[in-house]
Amino acid sequence: MTDGSRLVGDLPVVSADTAADHVGDTDTLVVSGFGSVGNPKAVPEALAASGRDLALTVVSGGSAGEQIDGDLVEAGAIARRYPFQGHAASRTAINERTIAFHDTHISRLGEQVELGGFVDADTAVVEAVAAGPGWLIPSTSIGHTPAYVAAADQVIVEVNHGQPRELAALHDVFRPGLPPDREPIDLSGPGDRIGDARIRFSPEKLVAVVETTAPDTPYSFREPTAADRTIAANFRRFLEEECERNPALETTIRLQFGVGSMGNALMGALSSFDADGRRLDYFGEVIQDGLLDLVDDGTLDAASATSLALSTEGQERLFADTERYSDGVVLRPASVSNRAELIDRFGVVAVNSAVEVDLYGNANSTHVGGTELLNGIGGSGDFNRNGLFSITALPSTAADGDVSRVVPAVSHVDQTEHDVSVVVTEHGVADLRGLSPVERAERLIERCAHPDYRDRLRSYLDHATKRDGHVPHDLTVAYDWMDQ
Repeated sequence: MTDGSRLVGDLPVVSADTAADHVGDTDTLVVSGFGSVGNPKAVPEALAASGRDLALTVVSGGSAGEQIDGDLVEAGAIARRYPFQGHAASRTAINERTIAFHDTHISRLGEQVELGGFVDADTAVVEAVAAGPGWLIPSTSIGHTPAYVAAADQVIVEVNHGQPRELAALHDVFRPGLPPDREPIDLSGPGDRIGDARIRFSPEKLVAVVETTAPDTPYSFREPTAADRTIAANFRRFLEEECERNPALETTIRLQFGVGSMGNALMGALSSFDADGRRLDYFGEVIQDGLLDLVDDGTLDAASATSLALSTEGQERLFADTERYSDGVVLRPASVSNRAELIDRFGVVAVNSAVEVDLYGNANSTHVGGTELLNGIGGSGDFNRNGLFSITALPSTAADGDVSRVVPAVSHVDQTEHDVSVVVTEHGVADLRGLSPVERAERLIERCAHPDYRDRLRSYLDHATKRDGHVPHDLTVAYDWMDQ
């Protein structure tokens, strides 16, 4: 299996079982992986099958694949998890509180680990397409791997021969300095490059190299619904109108989309988007199938992210011609892809989804009924707060129409009214910028709420505005909506 272009120099190549022996029973594992791709596979599987009494703390960059958030969870090996997950087994364990979970914004997670603010990193277990003494080349995601490798006491590298080594052509590994001496990041546009393909570390940290061919867990996108397609059309129409009135979009449009089926459907709307000669770039966290389509048809000039969160078909397409995609696709560390400095500099329009929004513009992105975790906040806060403006796109109802997703008060707040600029549903667009709370409520009811719920929402607003207060509420009545 050994390929000289992938394994360079005298490396400690061992089996996954032997590598797993380097991991202590209560270690903090910092692992590669973002968007359920690029995570280590063989060593987590070996740990899950070891029969040891493990109580690991696992820190990834974003969601990890089934080997971590499935196999290790089902083996009862994870005691604590940061900062995001996307699998049923881990979601269930977190909601049952058998795994202690801490959700956090993505952008500064790597430096928080390096500075010891969350955990002391014992072992970094990371996937690569090539490695040598003191360096590795990441596979299908970068995430916070550079920071984790720097923070960990020891490093285990899985070199995956099933991933094309040509992925190196996509990578731009640049590490911002740590506070208080951090300098500006010298990027003037999403397509620029300032680093190289390698993550470097002290050679003495490397304790094991494992060779694998295991594939990533492919991302699964549901078929867009009629509501999804209408939301996408409303989004496209709003963006075209905004381009005509907003001077910041006069020559260049930079967009970010949240990961998932809704984000992928919204990307599809750009295939018929009239940019009218403007440059169109993507600057976000993940490359999804919809973005590959836009790169293929020439709609996008550049796409910058930290992960290739693709379906099986999308992976096959990119792997078959990686070098061609390297002209327009760049993968960066999450400390760069999600950096407030760059989101602000590039004037990125943030486009994310939510579980629900309330009448005053607050959004709940993570918890059903305020209690049941779905996945995590991810990078939505990084982009919503620091972007040129933010768009929250969601269907107006859930549960086959039995639940309104426009409510008097959200049951959990992830994005405050100050960070939600525009709301889009299948019924229309509510531009909330510059409006008072009552004006926001009236606009959301008229333009975004499902017609079946508008009278009830108006009745709530009429009742609440009989009271004094800048943001009129009767919270006892508002939270009755949780039982709607």
